[in-house]
Amino acid sequence: MSARKLLHLVLGIALAAAFLWLVLRQISLGDIRAAFFSASTTLILVAVAAFCAGYACRIERWRRMLAHDNPALRWSDCAGPFMGCVATNNVLPFRAGDVLRAFGFNRRLGTTAAASLATVLVERLLDLLMVTAFLGLALAWFGMSSSRLLGVGGAFLVAGAAVILLVLLFPSLFKPVALAAVRLLSTLAPGAGARVRGQIDRLFGALEYMASGATMPALVVWSALAWMAEGAVFWLCALALPSIAQPLAAWLALPIGTLATVIPSTPGFVGTFDYFVMQAMAAQGNTAASATAYALLVHTVLWLPPTILGGAYLLAHPAKQLEAT
Repeated sequence: MSARKLLHLVLGIALAAAFLWLVLRQISLGDIRAAFFSASTTLILVAVAAFCAGYACRIERWRRMLAHDNPALRWSDCAGPFMGCVATNNVLPFRAGDVLRAFGFNRRLGTTAAASLATVLVERLLDLLMVTAFLGLALAWFGMSSSRLLGVGGAFLVAGAAVILLVLLFPSLFKPVALAAVRLLSTLAPGAGARVRGQIDRLFGALEYMASGATMPALVVWSALAWMAEGAVFWLCALALPSIAQPLAAWLALPIGTLATVIPSTPGFVGTFDYFVMQAMAAQGNTAASATAYALLVHTVLWLPPTILGGAYLLAHPAKQLEAT
């Protein structure tokens, strides 16, 4: 492990520990335990079903993005690798699941590394666009300012969404910048520059395919469905806890907790996710103990199913090597 990666891992663990301390420092563990175990099993199972529906939409979105390379791909072909990569991200540091998705299943799926890498990039941008939209709607509904919870104003959110849309709809605008970087690399290492140039062409070919025709609107629709299902997970978990007085606050916790995952942390975002979800719930009048129990419950529902399902797939169908095809 390089010194840089080691420093990143140590920083993530330290921040996770700090946020966990902030979560637990003034709350009785007994109160949290009592709130957590009072949850309705039925509603938790419904939340898990909503989670599965959301990930079914995510898998279909990925399949449509990969169709540029392999139009014959079926949803069932993509489901196992997708969940395996989510499970990997949940238990290993440095976004190892994203690396696995870009390079680990190309031969199995009949795709190229450049196309797979493009799907990861577009997926992240689509998710960020959806989270920004959900945050704007939640802030408007609750009459709050984004600076209260995030330290940035509404203008920043609008500008961020505009940049994301620009990249998604007009990726060719950014190709000259990438090619200029490749030319610089070619002067230093001609062989490497030629190889990278080929990958850049493939990458932008995949991005331009996704931006063309009806492809991007379809990807936006599948993204919206996926995030509505995830919002339902947050809301159902709030309804499952009798101590949550304001369950609609879950729709604020969704974007706030998701945006918090950009902070360096441990695999699974332990600490950072929980702290900001708790803060969002408490900001709408829920008690600290109930908000903390809620954060732990929704985190469990989001983390456990994909880790079990994806882990089972990887055990049965291991990615024996990274495929750079």
